[in-house]
Amino acid sequence: MKQPPASLAIQVLPRVKDGDVIPIIDKVIAYLKGTGLGVFVGPFETTVEGDFDRLCEIAKECQLICLREGASSVSAYIKMTYNPSEGVWSIEKKVSKHHGV
Repeated sequence: MKQPPASLAIQVLPRVKDGDVIPIIDKVIAYLKGTGLGVFVGPFETTVEGDFDRLCEIAKECQLICLREGASSVSAYIKMTYNPSEGVWSIEKKVSKHHGV
């Protein structure tokens, strides 16, 4: 199995006035799961693996979802690794021994 060329870990923190951010974060996670890419939801961030350009678009869309859902602003904390020639460690390789994935 070929390794994905890039991996993105993203945490979004929407700012809402007197509201609950969880429904907005749930919409972002639903979007990520709907991309068809490998996705791992963790307690602080969600990791997605795939094509570098697509992951950059996904990071942008996550923030736009927050704004469309009513956030006045959003902070996004992003970690990304990219290796087009050799690929990066897959989510499975990173967590399977710890989570039985």
